[in-house]
Amino acid sequence: AIAKEVAKLLEMKAQLGGDEGKHKFVLKTPKGTRDYSPKQMAIRERVFNAIITCFKRHGAEVIDTPVFELKETLTGKYGEDSKLIYDLKDQGGELLSLRYDLTVPFARYLAMNKITNIKRYHIAKVYRRDNPAMTRGRYREFYQCDFDIAGQFDPMIPDAECLKIVHEILSDLQLGDFLIKVNDRRILDGMFAVCGVPDSKFRTICSSVDKLDKMPWEEVRSEMVGEKGLSPEAADHIGEYVQLHGGLDLIEQLLQDPKLSQNKLAKEGLGDMKLLFEYLTLFGITGKISFDLSLARGLDYYTGVIFEAVLLQPENDHVEEPVSVGSVAGGGRYDGLVGMFDPKGRKVPCVGVSIGIERIFSILEQRVEASEEKIRTTETQVLVASAQKKLLEERLKLISELWNAGIKAEVLYKKNPKLLNQLQYCEDTGIPLVAIVGEQELKDGVVKLRVVATREEVNVRRESLVEEIRMRTSRP
Repeated sequence: AIAKEVAKLLEMKAQLGGDEGKHKFVLKTPKGTRDYSPKQMAIRERVFNAIITCFKRHGAEVIDTPVFELKETLTGKYGEDSKLIYDLKDQGGELLSLRYDLTVPFARYLAMNKITNIKRYHIAKVYRRDNPAMTRGRYREFYQCDFDIAGQFDPMIPDAECLKIVHEILSDLQLGDFLIKVNDRRILDGMFAVCGVPDSKFRTICSSVDKLDKMPWEEVRSEMVGEKGLSPEAADHIGEYVQLHGGLDLIEQLLQDPKLSQNKLAKEGLGDMKLLFEYLTLFGITGKISFDLSLARGLDYYTGVIFEAVLLQPENDHVEEPVSVGSVAGGGRYDGLVGMFDPKGRKVPCVGVSIGIERIFSILEQRVEASEEKIRTTETQVLVASAQKKLLEERLKLISELWNAGIKAEVLYKKNPKLLNQLQYCEDTGIPLVAIVGEQELKDGVVKLRVVATREEVNVRRESLVEEIRMRTSRP
């Protein structure tokens, strides 16, 4: 009989379909991406708010563009990085790619709408088929926060404002000590020319120089000579220049340099750099700015000033070795990009900055972890509670009054919750106040307001409750 039953059960199991058909399903996010928990979102919102506040303080408008663009819009704009563009599968329609940054879509937007001047910011996700070191805040999907000024203006005034913005944001977020390195594409190109680099090798030598923040000069030199076929003499000439960094004094020194001062491009760049430093002095921020001849920035579309902000070993008492996260903002002038899209080749000069939000975010996250600081993930001001049974209706009536008055309030979803559980919920989620309704309070037309942190209780007249809650929870 047992055998019969087992056979019957086995047959039923077979009909249900065994486990063989279902292969193990892996629950993970795709490579180079991440979820954001409520706690991480709270930190992220804080950072976004600081950045947006700064952009608005400088009078920027905001735009948005599609997450994918026509493939040809992105082609040929990124130099050696083009291999990192995500192409969408051809489904018989237009050929599309995910956006790689926010600058090229911005240029496309300007050309398409024939806009010749605008000051805008744009915060959105971009996509790169990188092999990311996610621990250092590098991903395949990540946010960029861009601020750009497009239009024909007098030299270096918008450029100086972009640097002021970087200075404000990094000071505001209190990430520790930082340095903003500044250079100019024209100075670089002039330097390459006087050092004997052939025109055809400018860009590729430029990308070698760009590695100087990660590699010693010896290695960069051997890449230039060994892999890129530059003459050793030219490489040594470059070496003399790229190790220089300073301020106005260095600019003056180079304006007097017998070789550089003979080069039209370099001379133009140095003249503008001098002007830039005069404006930065007026803004009072030259202490954090370094004119650095090794700064090259990889992207092909820069034409003038370029800059990059780096964090200097953040103070970190909890971790033995300091977290090095490198660059946290970068940007520059790109006067030719819009012209690439305009059918008549009309140019719109632009200068802009991109804030490296993911890097900043991973630093702040590590800092919160280390300090064990409690982060609230909700903004609830008050929990509506009761100490006795059968008061659900009264709690719902009261919470409705509070919601209608714009108070952020919660109630536990139980008919008769225990007072202790209600108070514990406030402790756990950081809700500062509890409004308690009870038989006696209802008779007296009051509500008992309890401050969670100090446990003090006061009776507040029902009609003054909203005002009292606002007063006690307004940010100091």
